[in-house]
Amino acid sequence: MKRAYTISRSIEIGLRFIGMWPDSAYPNLYWFSYVTTVAIVQYYQYTYIFVHFDSNNLWLLMDCLSLSLAYSLAFLKLLVLWWNRRIFHYIVKMIDQDWNEYIINDLHRSIMTSMAGLSRRFANITFSFYAFSAFFLTIGEHLIQSMDDGNQFSNNSRELPIKMEFPFDVSKSPIFECLLIGQFLYDMVIAFVVGLINALLVASILHVTGQIEIMQQDLIEISNGKYDRATFILVIKSLICKHQKIITLSENIETLFTHIALMQVLWNTLVMCCTGFVIVVIVSNGEDTTNLIKSVSYYIAIIMEVFVYCFAGEFLSAKSKSIGDAVYESLWYNLPPSDSRIILFMMLRCQKRLTITAGRVFDLTLEGFTSIMKASVSYVSVLNAMY
Repeated sequence: MKRAYTISRSIEIGLRFIGMWPDSAYPNLYWFSYVTTVAIVQYYQYTYIFVHFDSNNLWLLMDCLSLSLAYSLAFLKLLVLWWNRRIFHYIVKMIDQDWNEYIINDLHRSIMTSMAGLSRRFANITFSFYAFSAFFLTIGEHLIQSMDDGNQFSNNSRELPIKMEFPFDVSKSPIFECLLIGQFLYDMVIAFVVGLINALLVASILHVTGQIEIMQQDLIEISNGKYDRATFILVIKSLICKHQKIITLSENIETLFTHIALMQVLWNTLVMCCTGFVIVVIVSNGEDTTNLIKSVSYYIAIIMEVFVYCFAGEFLSAKSKSIGDAVYESLWYNLPPSDSRIILFMMLRCQKRLTITAGRVFDLTLEGFTSIMKASVSYVSVLNAMY
């Protein structure tokens, strides 16, 4: 039977594509090529915003700015990941060590395989969802616009889905078709990288969750009084070491994603504000079904991205509390007083809550997600009043 890993094969392939996976071939070349491509496209996007900036046409500005900010966020995420690549390599090493250690135990293997299955399914759903959104953002929008436009073969009616300012006429064939395909491929790659980072966070959290569940199972076993004094001391020492490994792994995950999470919260608040304003304007006008479908699918993708981070932080915090509950619910009162005191020290250590923070400023929780949504809606109402 092939051994499973919490970090699925699709995530590993994506990390090799951007040069982040340990011991991958030519990582600097892959990373530099990808970042350079994103930087060049960003230049043409922001050039379009500066050239066509008009306070009287706030709708167009918000539409272009929302996409540009989202791509800038993906660019900054890659920079942060590359800066913290040694921490990521250490996390991968710890995950691999856990698999090597627990694969011989049937119960532990079952728990870890279950978490690996959840990670794989989440990664597949995430990649499919972002690919669907990217398709509607580029090719899908163009196809719908072509069906609605009777003059689709007129050069004047053709516009690129992602607004960019080029020093030549992009409406002529075959330049338009080539740029359209290029934008589609670029948007698919950006969507894949964004989904990759989200899937990597969830996979890391699921692995920590699996280690917590294994520790809970071991606590149930030692509280049944099946061990003699010498064996109990050895088992309890191994549990303390295991708990410390869980804390260390969680802290490294938090260090890797804390600045990414901060940018995610701040950037996505602005992007949701811009996209929400565009949706309100389109609905108010009662026209332009093409842009409405594009904006709604894009808005849902942005919301889901923030939700994944907040839910992952909430899930990790809840699971960390369950360690202390498992220690308390064990039959520690059946143990000799000298042994039960060791259990009490473990309970004190479990009071340190594991979490994911945004820039070490505030915790990512579901309550924080609702606050982000409230803030974005408030900004949309202000922009709508100014429009």
